[in-house]
Amino acid sequence: MADRLSGIGAFVEAAEAGSFARAAERMSLSRSAVGKSIARLEERLGTRLFYRTTRSQSLTDDGQAFYERCVRALAELEAAESVLDDSRRAPTGRLRISVPVLLGRRCVTPVVLDILRRYPQLGLEMSFTDRRVDLVEEGFDLVVRSGELPDSAGLVARRIGVQKLVVCASPSYLAERGRPQALAELSGHEVIVYGRAGWSKAWNFLDAKGEARDLQFSSRIHLDDLEAITDATLAGEGLAWLPGWLVAEHLRSGALERVLENETSRDFDVHVVWPQSRHLPMRVRVVIDELIRRIPGFMAF
Repeated sequence: MADRLSGIGAFVEAAEAGSFARAAERMSLSRSAVGKSIARLEERLGTRLFYRTTRSQSLTDDGQAFYERCVRALAELEAAESVLDDSRRAPTGRLRISVPVLLGRRCVTPVVLDILRRYPQLGLEMSFTDRRVDLVEEGFDLVVRSGELPDSAGLVARRIGVQKLVVCASPSYLAERGRPQALAELSGHEVIVYGRAGWSKAWNFLDAKGEARDLQFSSRIHLDDLEAITDATLAGEGLAWLPGWLVAEHLRSGALERVLENETSRDFDVHVVWPQSRHLPMRVRVVIDELIRRIPGFMAF
C-alpha cells in the first residue's frame, strides 16, 4: 500500500503549482527529486500524467482524471487524521442547537447539560422553538425535530427516537362520561386539542390496512401548549392525545388512564439534523452520539 501512495503528494503539488520547480519549493525538495518521483509514478501507472516542454507543463487527460481522484483521496486521509486528532482532545468551542420547546426542555436539555459538565471548554447556545428553522442560514450546528423531515440537500439526519402518542383521560372524567372503546365513539366526548388562531392539529391514527386516518374535532378547548393540555386532562376536562413520555409518570401513578388501546396511533420519528461536512467538528459529533444513545430512554414509557 505504501508503494501505491509513493509519488502521489509530489504529483498533486506539481499539478496545482503548475511546474515541478514550484512544487519542489513548496515541498522543500529539489526539482530533480520531484521529477524522479513523478517519473516513477508514471512508470508504475503505465501512462503519462503531464505534457512537458522546456517552457510549460500541463496535465494529460489521464493526468487530469488521476488528479481529481487523488485530491479526493488525500482529503479523505486528511479528514481521517483530523478525526484521530479530535479523539485525543476534549471538544471545545460554542455549540448552537435548535430544539422543539417541550421535547427539547424535557429530553434534549438533560443530555446536553451532562455533556457540558463533562467538557468545561464547551459552550452552548440553545434555541427552543417549534417552528422549522433554516439550519444553515441561521447558523445552527444541529437541530432536533419530530415528525417528517422535508427533503433538504446538504443536510444529514439520524433518527434518535420514536415519539409514541396515547389517548388518555383522568379517572374522574371516565367515571362521569364513560370509557370510549373505538374512535367512532369520540363524537360523544369532550376532546382537548392542540391548536391556535382557528387551527387545530388532527389526531393521527392508522386503520386496519395501515392507512392514515386523521381525525379533526370541533372542540371547545384549544391549547397551544402540551403541558397545559396535560394539566387540563388531569383536571378532568376531557380526553387528550399526548406523547407517552410526557404523561408516563401520570399513567404510572393512576392520575391518568389510557383509552383506545386497541386503536393504532401514528408514531413520529425524532431526528437530529446537521449540515453535511467532510469533517464533523468533535463538539457536534459528541452531542450527536450522546443523543442517539440516550434519547430512546427519555422517550420510553
